[in-house]
Amino acid sequence: MAVTDTTAAPETAQSEAFAEWMVETLNRGGLGLMLSIGHRAGLFDAMAGLAPASSVQIAERAGLNERYVREWLGAMVTGRVVEYDAASKRYTLPAAHAAYLTRDAGGDNIAATMQWLAVLGSVEDQIVERFRTGGGVDYCAYRRFHEVMAAESAGTVVAGLFEHILPIAPGLTQLLERGGARALDVGCGRGLALLAMAEQFPKSEFVGYDISEEATSAANAEAAERGLPNVRLVAQDAETFADEAAFDVVFAFDSIHDQKSPATVLANIRRALKPGGVFLMQDIAGSSHVEKNIGGALAPFVYTISCMHCMSVSLAQGGAGLGAAWGEELAEEMLGQAGLRLEKKTTLPHDILNVFYVSRPA
Repeated sequence: MAVTDTTAAPETAQSEAFAEWMVETLNRGGLGLMLSIGHRAGLFDAMAGLAPASSVQIAERAGLNERYVREWLGAMVTGRVVEYDAASKRYTLPAAHAAYLTRDAGGDNIAATMQWLAVLGSVEDQIVERFRTGGGVDYCAYRRFHEVMAAESAGTVVAGLFEHILPIAPGLTQLLERGGARALDVGCGRGLALLAMAEQFPKSEFVGYDISEEATSAANAEAAERGLPNVRLVAQDAETFADEAAFDVVFAFDSIHDQKSPATVLANIRRALKPGGVFLMQDIAGSSHVEKNIGGALAPFVYTISCMHCMSVSLAQGGAGLGAAWGEELAEEMLGQAGLRLEKKTTLPHDILNVFYVSRPA
């Protein structure tokens, strides 16, 4: 009697399951790029609240070319983002989907976050070369970085700044309201958070440091246009600023891990704080140990953006290359080494990406 060999069956099943997962990943990767295009082209905003419509009607409403819109809609229908009635050839964006895809969604707009796929893809050739040679890719190589980062900041920081983020540090809102307080934002980019606070708290003074002259110039121009004399942004390397006991509060919104020398920057922040001042740092949630990040909602994305941007821009300056996945354990250790006493660490219910640290000079 013939004996059936079953030893290969588990391996075959595992291989097939993995292949299916890879095919799904390929489809979702393509869908992610099309979601980014839908955001940038205003298609989701045009379709939100619109009755079932043809590709011609959607294109006209969005002011776009119908042939491209029709092909884009094909991706949205097969990707189960948009509903399609074959009989009438009409498309509908369900309200439940629009809640996560339109500009009105604010920080919940996942389509806006999909723009990072194209930003990172624009430097793929350089990153692959760095795998061979080491080193990093300079900030200036990332097309649209500051534009996309500003949009991200508007959703993740500014949208919840007054209701959720500032109250994390007890008494901080009241300090800024009373006036006479000086606040610094390290790695401020285009300064959206600073501009919002300068407008909300006209009696306090706000300063921003960022290595990009392009970003700080754009922010200063906006401050002048909005008539905000209590805010100024300076093109300044965070590693070299030397303020001493100059600020009541220092902010760092998702910027410390990008630095050439995060330890030096944290020490500079400690020195810049007045006695009793507060440092409020937002950074990426997760562990310093990769095994603890398995199953994390955004773990693969965090490692991807870290490898292709955060780590690389630091290495391009001859820096530590800490990366976005440096983890909470290392963050706490480095705060302590810089002479900053951690008083509080917390997350916000609506924010699955970030963790917030409140520290004061030890």
